[in-house]
Amino acid sequence: MNTIILIHGLWVTPLSWDKFKRRYEAQGYTVLAPAWPGVEGSPAEMRRDASSLHGVGAEDVIEHYARIIRELPEPPIIMGHSYGGLVTQALADRGLGAAVVAIDSVPPKGIYLLPFSTYGALTGALANPLNYRSTFIFSFPQWWRVFANTLTEADARREYEAQVIPASGRAIFQAALANVTPGASTAVNFRNPARPPMLVVGGEKDVIMPAALSRKIFRRHRASSAVTEYKEFAGRSHYIIAEQGWEEVADFALAWATDKVARTSVALRT
Repeated sequence: MNTIILIHGLWVTPLSWDKFKRRYEAQGYTVLAPAWPGVEGSPAEMRRDASSLHGVGAEDVIEHYARIIRELPEPPIIMGHSYGGLVTQALADRGLGAAVVAIDSVPPKGIYLLPFSTYGALTGALANPLNYRSTFIFSFPQWWRVFANTLTEADARREYEAQVIPASGRAIFQAALANVTPGASTAVNFRNPARPPMLVVGGEKDVIMPAALSRKIFRRHRASSAVTEYKEFAGRSHYIIAEQGWEEVADFALAWATDKVARTSVALRT
């Protein structure tokens, strides 16, 4: 196992994984960070015209990554952040990946009573039904408050200009309304015994996907007999993969995943 797939979330591009990618590549891993379908060009270009994201839904994103993974010569380690964490859980439910890590993840269908701060952060997107067929972007003050609240204003503004793009309204609505949507694309089988080992990571200071929500996701997946573990990082916002201290998160996630892959390989040989 020498391949790692990094799956980004809403409001950012694969550039959000650059620090992880460089660190893992320096250790000899092949690291792929494919963009979502519809994410085309630089963040600045996407802010000028995000029409390529109109109508892109959870099922499109999940199938996109599933195709990429199935074409690989071996099952990769899969890491997803935010909505990418939700996609990671869906891929694991399909038996894809040697080990998976869901970081500050959007919840799949079946996680009820979301934290108030989650609904509050998404009010702007959900308040206008027309956003469903288009996109929604946080203003800088909104993004700083709910996404990168541990950064200074100057650092947050720099990251906003370098990273932030509009998000698919359809994907937002699908996640937010999953529990009242029959056949929701974001549903997973929490009891699936055939999925790979899963690590759920939470950030203590995350506003949009609080650690309490990550713990709920972890507890639901513990219904499976497959390995499920949880790690919470103190003082981390939703920008956990790029803010100060990201190295600790990257190293812990990789060490955990490689350990579980090695243990699985030993178990299969005995």
